[in-house]
Amino acid sequence: MWWRLPHARWLAQKGEANRKAMRTLVKGGAAPGLLAYLDGQAVGWCAVAPRSEYPRFNRSRVLKPVDEQPVWSVTCFFVARAHRRRGITTQLLKAAAQFARKQGATILEGYPIEPKCAQPDAFVYTGLASTFREAGFQEVARRSAARPIFRRQLKPARTR
Repeated sequence: MWWRLPHARWLAQKGEANRKAMRTLVKGGAAPGLLAYLDGQAVGWCAVAPRSEYPRFNRSRVLKPVDEQPVWSVTCFFVARAHRRRGITTQLLKAAAQFARKQGATILEGYPIEPKCAQPDAFVYTGLASTFREAGFQEVARRSAARPIFRRQLKPARTR
């Protein structure tokens, strides 16, 4: 919910209230992201939606729009500790591209970090630039040394 809410509101409902807000989104029919399963158990998460659903971007100088093209955004990942460093984030990112394409998106954008040194896992929740490169994304802007903007052009979904 961090990307979906103004900072003051996110803080005011931090914790259970934000979890409830996410459940309300899902129960209302929204698909705010994708889950990764391994042997029938959820082991990862990726948030993906049209950029317009993330008002937090409206106040960012570093992550302001690259241009006027409508894009979908991948804003965060979570992989259970026991399943990290196994390529799940890359698979989630590739699945997010397929999902966004099926929803009509032509561009998928991400905002990973490119750290100069090792970072605690909690600080790389937006993904690593190397993961985006591996999933076929290209850097299109960099307004901060550690925070590039990546895009992947999506081919239109086939209709039958």
